[in-house]
Amino acid sequence: MMTNNKPYLKIRDSLFLWGERTYLMGVLNVTPDSFSDGGEFNTPAAALAQAQRLVDAGADIIDIGGQSTRPGAQLVSEAEELQRVLPVVEAVRSSLNVPISVDTNRASVAEKAVAAGADVVNDISGGTFDPDMLPVVAQLHVPIILMHMRGTPQTMQQLTDYQDLIGEIYQFLEGQIVAALAAGIERSHLIIDPGIGFAKTFEQNLSILRQLPTFQALDVPLLIGVSRKSFIGHILNQPNPKNRVWGTAAACCSAIAAGAELLRVHDVLEMRDVSLVADAIWRKSDNND
Repeated sequence: MMTNNKPYLKIRDSLFLWGERTYLMGVLNVTPDSFSDGGEFNTPAAALAQAQRLVDAGADIIDIGGQSTRPGAQLVSEAEELQRVLPVVEAVRSSLNVPISVDTNRASVAEKAVAAGADVVNDISGGTFDPDMLPVVAQLHVPIILMHMRGTPQTMQQLTDYQDLIGEIYQFLEGQIVAALAAGIERSHLIIDPGIGFAKTFEQNLSILRQLPTFQALDVPLLIGVSRKSFIGHILNQPNPKNRVWGTAAACCSAIAAGAELLRVHDVLEMRDVSLVADAIWRKSDNND
């Protein structure tokens, strides 16, 4: 959809005016084994308290996930994923009007989470793991985030041999946009993510960040998830993900300068400051020059 000739997305009472400012997706993992906060928020009460903190800090969306996608993470059953996710979605929705995304690659989980109050589907497989995902999202009439990866969390870090890194990611995302449109999903409901850290080496992650403007040609909003990731730890020689906040800030700033519209982050309060300053530099020049 367009407003004043600019694309936008309306979710509940929130209006996402793409290009106006950077929007923040706060991570809410309800898993025992996520790489930086596993086990911290895997009860509805703890998750709701964290969701409130994220919203108070400035999160525009809360991303709830019940399946860890860190390298080597084991797949949980559909029943287990639902048991983790649905009570948290229901708890957050009953207390907060913030848009909720569900981080899942199962169409059945997406469908039940939306029925429980979620608004967006965030699929690390870009709609490829489950053949029902794109048709179900079309029927639900909700936005979907299409991410690039290879293999599964168990195998992805053995699948980093690319002939043309940026070209292959671009081609995949372009193909999934076409598939989503063919399934009946509106173009205004599509967001893409090149998948930093998913089947990518340290150097490849840096290359993607350097070449993010390439993906603007796909003409849909761009989400970037660099928060606390291992490539930052590698640069900083920092094994503890929670001590990678300033490195995350630098990577987020570069992503904003390169055209990212949405950042998926753990440290919302700090990244809100980063976004405000970066937006003032890179998004406001047309108005102030």
